[in-house]
Amino acid sequence: QVQLMESGGGSVQAGGSLRLSCVGTEFNYLTFCMAWFRQAPGKEREEVATIDDDGRTNYTDAVKGRFTVSKDNAKHTLYLQMNNLKPEDTAIYYCVADRGMWSEVARRTVCHSNYHYRGQGTQVSVSP
Repeated sequence: QVQLMESGGGSVQAGGSLRLSCVGTEFNYLTFCMAWFRQAPGKEREEVATIDDDGRTNYTDAVKGRFTVSKDNAKHTLYLQMNNLKPEDTAIYYCVADRGMWSEVARRTVCHSNYHYRGQGTQVSVSP
């Protein structure tokens, strides 16, 4: 079992920055794929940024150029650097992890949207 715990959330004004961290009890093949999701009140959960152990990253259009996801396997930590924050970034942010799945087409492990492990979340609030 992998347990994940987020930190670094808080309240900032628009244009400010925050760095979220997600520490795991272990980082191994079970955490090959990791991601940050967010959920705002009354809205569906949204995948914000993904990263795998091959270094591939992906971002939702709303955060491209402002957010950066990174991972330090030695420290068992996933990060999300958030710059130029906007009020619409207000949400609870969750980190998730999964082993991914082997793709015969791609001939490598690929990530999908169904993550097995999830943290409790950290609140990010951005005021105008």
